[in-house]
Amino acid sequence: MTKKIEFYFDIISPYSFLAHKKISEIEKTKKILFSYKPILLGGLHNLLEITAPAFVKSKNKYLSSDCMMVAKKYNIDFKFNDKFPISSLDIMRGLLIIDKKKIKDYINSFFEAYWSMNIDLSKKNEIIKILNNLEIDTDNFFFKIKDNKIKEVLKKLTHEAFQKDIFGAPTFIVNNKIFWGQDRLEYAVDEFEKN
Repeated sequence: MTKKIEFYFDIISPYSFLAHKKISEIEKTKKILFSYKPILLGGLHNLLEITAPAFVKSKNKYLSSDCMMVAKKYNIDFKFNDKFPISSLDIMRGLLIIDKKKIKDYINSFFEAYWSMNIDLSKKNEIIKILNNLEIDTDNFFFKIKDNKIKEVLKKLTHEAFQKDIFGAPTFIVNNKIFWGQDRLEYAVDEFEKN
């Protein structure tokens, strides 16, 4: 029996952000827990040998208006980031080294900064501001994310997602079934509630 819905995500993904906001509402109204599974979306695309939508001109033009449409429907404060896409490598590695009690706030802070406040998270000083707000030691943070063991953990998590046939973010897994895309979250919840 499934205890949680697995949520594969990357901070860089606007659809992951929209799913995250919808998850926050679901967790408030239903007795469903989500297990956040960090992956590096660029690494996953490389394993799959596919081009990310952000690098396909016609898809990239569509991304912003599509995300705005979804955000409006669900009353989500959303602004397509002017600096999309950036590398989320440091942020996603950071998830693996911070105190577990701060993980939820960490995820939420970086999602909000990038997809609600239009902050350029490719700038180290912007990351430092968020870490300071979360009372995370910045020197320790930037030292630890460069550790080869941490690098390998994120690679392994991404490779495990690839081996599960995950091909994008967000992806939800319930009862060994894959639900891809923020618009499939409700289907994942339906599957969970069958138990």
